Amino acid sequence: MSLLNAILAVALSAAPWLLLGLVMAGLIKALVSEALLQRWVGGQGLGSIARAAVIGAPLPLCSCGAIPTALAMYRGGASRGPATAFLIGTPGIGVDSMAITYALLGPFMAVARATSAVLTAIVTGLLVGRTVASSEPASGAPRDEPDCDSCCSSGCDEAQDAPAETAEAGLTGRLAGGLRYAFTDILDDISLWLLVGLLVAGGLIALVPPQQLAELGSGLGAMLIMAVIGIPLYMCATAATPIAAGLLLAGVSPGTVLVFLIAAPVTSLATLGVFRREMGNHGLVAYLVGIMVSAVLLGLGVDAVASWWKLDITRQIEEVGELLPAWIEWLGLIVLTGLAVKPLRRKLADHLPHPA
Repeated sequence: MSLLNAILAVALSAAPWLLLGLVMAGLIKALVSEALLQRWVGGQGLGSIARAAVIGAPLPLCSCGAIPTALAMYRGGASRGPATAFLIGTPGIGVDSMAITYALLGPFMAVARATSAVLTAIVTGLLVGRTVASSEPASGAPRDEPDCDSCCSSGCDEAQDAPAETAEAGLTGRLAGGLRYAFTDILDDISLWLLVGLLVAGGLIALVPPQQLAELGSGLGAMLIMAVIGIPLYMCATAATPIAAGLLLAGVSPGTVLVFLIAAPVTSLATLGVFRREMGNHGLVAYLVGIMVSAVLLGLGVDAVASWWKLDITRQIEEVGELLPAWIEWLGLIVLTGLAVKPLRRKLADHLPHPA
């Protein structure tokens, strides 16, 4: 029973904040176009790379969903550095994952995660920007389309449909389309992994003695292991958060948890394959080195700051959990479950008025 209680407690804490994050993701989707992104990240140098990382951070795209957008920017004239920074910064953190991070990990870890995602994107973008692929196609030459068979489908479908995309009538239509995207495409992409994350988090909290992970889950060695495990995974930022919460509450240090939160969402085996094809072997090496070194150094820095400030991360998590009354948490979980389960969502949609 303690295992079920732990899973339910994590789910109740996360549900209302995740719903809020999905709403914000839908608004961003409706109001920010790919053409506007292309203009914002044009140019070269630190300024362009920093802009790409910061602009990409709140966008609601997973690592595979970010591939088509980043490649469109690269092939449209953006240099290697900004394209890489966008490719890393976008899945590293988003408005949906920021909301659930605040709910499950507390304000300090939320700020640390957002800052670390942007810094990792900037550092890696600078490293990749200094490399040159052994063979670059001539400007304007056609390149193969990214293979996203092993990725989430929404990002690739969106990229393939982009030329035929037409703006829905007026702001109301765009907002409706953005919310539909958030509560169908995004939610479908993360729901299975989110469920896995909740199960793992509940198991870690209920079954693993805190002392055991506290002894094994801190220091440089543990952080390197987290980075090596996280980089090839395909796990979106939102789904990784419950697992991080379970690790943290089971005794793993905040810095080690942060390494997992950086490494797991920003890339995957599919991303690595596409990146190598576009940027070459030297670019891929710089990409991996940038992510791993940045994640570990930032993890060590977060552990140092938490120790220096004598932060009680567990208490912060408890205080956030006390912000919302229980009925809102239960309502959020019921609504989220109804939207995540496709048959229930279809029944709900049947009872809603259809646009003319």
